[in-house]
Amino acid sequence: MGLTVLVVGGGGREHALAWKISRSPLVSRLYAAPGNPGIARHAECVPIPVADLQALRDFAVSRKVDLTVVGPEAPLAAGLADLLAREGLLVCGPDRAGAQMEGSKVFMKTILAKYGIPTAAFRVFDEYDDAEQYVLTHRLPVVIKADGLAAGKGVAVAQTYEEAVAFLRDVMERRVFGDAGSRVVIEECLAGEEASYIVFTDGTKVVPLPSSQDHKRIGDEDQGPNTGGMGAYSPAPVVTLRVEERVHRQVFEPLLAGLRKEGITFRGILYAGLMIENDIPRVLEFNVRFGDPEAQPLFLRLKSDLVPLLLQCAQGKITDAGMEIDPRPTVCVVMSSGGYPGGYTKGFPIEGIVEAEKEDGVVVFHAGTATVDGRLVNSGGRVLGVTAIGDSLKGAIDRAYRAVGKIHWEGAYHRTDIGRKALRRGAA
Repeated sequence: MGLTVLVVGGGGREHALAWKISRSPLVSRLYAAPGNPGIARHAECVPIPVADLQALRDFAVSRKVDLTVVGPEAPLAAGLADLLAREGLLVCGPDRAGAQMEGSKVFMKTILAKYGIPTAAFRVFDEYDDAEQYVLTHRLPVVIKADGLAAGKGVAVAQTYEEAVAFLRDVMERRVFGDAGSRVVIEECLAGEEASYIVFTDGTKVVPLPSSQDHKRIGDEDQGPNTGGMGAYSPAPVVTLRVEERVHRQVFEPLLAGLRKEGITFRGILYAGLMIENDIPRVLEFNVRFGDPEAQPLFLRLKSDLVPLLLQCAQGKITDAGMEIDPRPTVCVVMSSGGYPGGYTKGFPIEGIVEAEKEDGVVVFHAGTATVDGRLVNSGGRVLGVTAIGDSLKGAIDRAYRAVGKIHWEGAYHRTDIGRKALRRGAA
C-alpha cells in the first residue's frame, strides 16, 4: 500500500500541489479539502473548509492520513500543524510558533532585526495617531503593512502622504482587514527588483527550489493595487549565483539558527520575498508556504518526485531527498474576474480550457472555479493560472498567452506583460 496524502486548500497553489503529488509512485490515495474542480481531476475532494481545523484533524485521523500538506497560510497560523502533530500525524508545514513568520509582520521584522538579517528599516505602531504622525514625517515613498494576514493585500507602497494616511485609516480605524490591522509596520521603501526564493527546510538544512518572480499588482507595468499575484515565471534572472549564495549565507542560515534560539524548529516551506539591488538581497517578507502563483511554474519545472521532500520536511530530517529541475523556463499567467481585487461578479460560464491545454507544454491550474449545474464557472477573484514551459522564456510566454487567448468568460481579465522584466534584463 502506498501513502495516503491530504492537501489542505482549494486554490491554484493547491491544484499545482495535487497535480504534482498525484504523479508520485509513492502515493496510492490523495484527498483535497476542500479542493476545486481542477483538483478533482487528481484527488478526491472533501467539503471541509480550511478554517475548520477540528474537522480537518478528524478527517486526517479517520482516514489514517500519512502526510498532510497545508497549502494556505491561515490554517498554519491558526495551529493546524500543532493539532495534527498531537495526533501523531505527519504534516508538511510549520507549527503555530513558526507560522508567525508570516502570520505577524511585527514578529518577522523583529526576528530579522535581532539576528542581523538584511531588511528595510522599520517602526511598529499600535495606535493610529502615533502611526499617522510618524508617516507624515517619513520620506516618500513609504511602505505600510498590516501586522496580520490579509491575503496579500495588507500592504501599501504610498507615493503621497494622502495615500499613506488613507491606507492607515483603512487598516487601523476602518479595520478593512479585521484584527490583522490592530498593529502596523511602517518601513522604508527599498529600491531594486523583487524575486521569490522558496526552500524546503527541516529547521537546519535547506533544499532550494529555483528562483521565480511574482507580479503582485493588478495592472501592466506594476500599476494599480496589490493582488494575491497576477502571474509568475521561473527562473528569475535577477537572482544570480552570487545572489543565491548571499541569500543562503545572510538570510536562511542566520534565520533558522535564530529561530532555534527562540525555541522554534521550523519544518516545512520558507518563502523569502526579496528586493535585489546590485546583487545585494534584502528581505521584504517571509511566507510559510509555497507561493501562489509561483508554485505553478516551479512545479512544472520539477522533474523529480515532490513527495520525498515533503515527507522529510514533515519528519524533521532532510536526508537524501533532492531535486531534478528542467532547465527550460516556465511562466504562469493568472486570469481573474473583472473588477478584482475589488468587487467582482461570480457565476459566469468558463469556456476553452480543453482547447488551451491542447497547446504543447501548457497546464491550466484552477484557482477560483466551481461547478454549477454541470458547468464550470468563476467563483473567485483569481480564477485560473495558465502555465507553460518553453525552450526559452519568450517561447514559454508566447505559449501561455496563446492558451490564455483560447479561454473565455464574461469580464475575464489578465495582465499582458508577465515575464517582460526578464526579457528586458536578457536584452540588456
